[in-house]
Parts: sequence; C-alpha cells; structure tokens
Amino acid sequence: MTVISLIAAAVMSYLLGSLNSSIIVVRVLKHEDIREHGSKNAGLTNTLRCFGKVPALLTLLGDIAKGVAAVFLSQLLVHLLAGDAVDSRLVGYIAGIFVMLGHVFPLYYGFKGGKGALVTAAVLLCVDPISFAIVIPLFIIIVALTRYVSLGSVIGAVAYAVSTFFINHFVRHTQMDITVMYTVCAALSALVIIIMHRSNIKRLLNGTENKFGSKEKKE
Repeated sequence: MTVISLIAAAVMSYLLGSLNSSIIVVRVLKHEDIREHGSKNAGLTNTLRCFGKVPALLTLLGDIAKGVAAVFLSQLLVHLLAGDAVDSRLVGYIAGIFVMLGHVFPLYYGFKGGKGALVTAAVLLCVDPISFAIVIPLFIIIVALTRYVSLGSVIGAVAYAVSTFFINHFVRHTQMDITVMYTVCAALSALVIIIMHRSNIKRLLNGTENKFGSKEKKE
C-alpha cells in the first residue's frame, strides 16, 4: 500500500503540475499562446515581459497554488492510504519532483511548458521553510545585483540541493539515509531546472541573455 500511495501521489502531482498557469492565463485574458511569444517559455518572466503585470501576477499565484496543493494533497493522500508508514517530508519532496515535471512537460499542452523554478520554490516553502529562507533571499540578491533571473534560478537550484543536505545533516541531525533521500530528491529537481535553463546558460556565457525589465533580444 505504501508504494501504491506514493505512485498515486506522484501521478496526482504531475497532473496538477500540467495545469500550466501561464498558458491558461494568457489564453483566457489575451487569447494567445505564451509559447509563441518572447522566449517561447510558458513561465512567469516571459509572461511579464510579453503581456504585463496582471497576467504575470495571476501566473505567479497559480504556480504557487499548484506547488502548495501538490505537497499537501499528496501528504494527505499518502496518510489516508498508508497511515504514518511514509515520512511526510519525503512525500513532499516526491510531490515536488512530479509537480515540477508536470509544469515543465505538461500533459495537456503537448509536453511543452515552463522551466519549473517558481513551482519548485513553492514546494520548498512547504517542505523545508529553513532552506526556503536561504534559497529565495539568495535568488533575490543575485537578480538584484545582475538583473539575470535565469542566473538567480540556476544558482538557486544548486543552493536548494546543497542547503537540503546541510540543514538536515547539521541542523536537524536527521538520519543519514533519510538526509540522502531528501538530498537526492532536491538534486533531481535542481538538475531539471538547470537543464531547462541550458539555453539561458549559453546566452549568459555569450553575454546575450536578457536582463530583468529589458525587452526581449532578437536571436
């Protein structure tokens, strides 16, 4: 029953993640496909750049809501099916991986979605507020200093995995095997985010990446 409950939670989280907020908001408000504009990415930054503050705000709220919902609904589902046999924090990490995968590869939109950073941040807030309090300020500082959202996202992803290990091992003194499981889950999420930012990384190295608040550069 434990395995079944985890599979059910993973599937539910993926389906929730596939409800891409940027695509839905832009279609409803602007009757456009966000993936045909700007950087072609169905995420918050491209929505803000191409369609303004209101669609971006709704996208922000939608992505946060589905990340939070995936964690808490998964924990509730596993508790109902398997009782306390599974660590609720581990369930949260697993839900985080699959809601992010749904966001990046949405079932309902041809498996072409966003890059997963915002949804993962929402998951992190629920699963590990201490790590969230480290990663998000770091992200904000990097973006404020460089105006590169992509750079902040990539560094934040790395910090997510690193802080997960250090907080659980040195602060909470969690058992090593459990700490490793948490860290592996965080690292998998971080790896997907980094891979999805590979074109941004290339532009950062070439000096052609768009800065926050700037117009989209022509390729």
